[in-house]
Amino acid sequence: MDGLTLARRLVGASLLVRGCGGMIIETEAYGPDDPASHSFRGPTRRNGSMFGPQGHAYVYRSYGIHLCLNVVARPGEAVLIRALTPTTGVETMQARRNSAMLCNGPGRLTQALAILPEDDGTAFDRPDFSIELAPQQTDLLVGPRIGISKAQDLPWRFGLAGATGLSRPFPR
Repeated sequence: MDGLTLARRLVGASLLVRGCGGMIIETEAYGPDDPASHSFRGPTRRNGSMFGPQGHAYVYRSYGIHLCLNVVARPGEAVLIRALTPTTGVETMQARRNSAMLCNGPGRLTQALAILPEDDGTAFDRPDFSIELAPQQTDLLVGPRIGISKAQDLPWRFGLAGATGLSRPFPR
């Protein structure tokens, strides 16, 4: 499955990491010919997992501050998980974040889920590290990606229509 299709399909999916998780409500797609993608210049030690098997995690540190969680689509294509609605292990996530804002942004989400650099390359097919797609497609919001300096105009950001807790509002 290509990155754009996967980004759409992941909205509404359930994500579970070591007893904490919820419903994915916002994603962004990144592809191999995309100048904003880590895969644009080819495989490196840092982005190697992005060229790995489909359905595995690509975890990287953004701006040296927080981790970001992605799902690999085809080699060189990945989907950033930007936000989720917490439903499982909420008290644990609240203790980790010490904030009312738990999972509305990629850095907050990874902190709440206790994503580790060692999760890079892990398959999302284990009981304690899994994604389960929703049985049917959800109503989507579509807009440009955010927080990047290249290819900002591409409408490759997807959100669950009517959801609260998105990282940022979608343009009207």
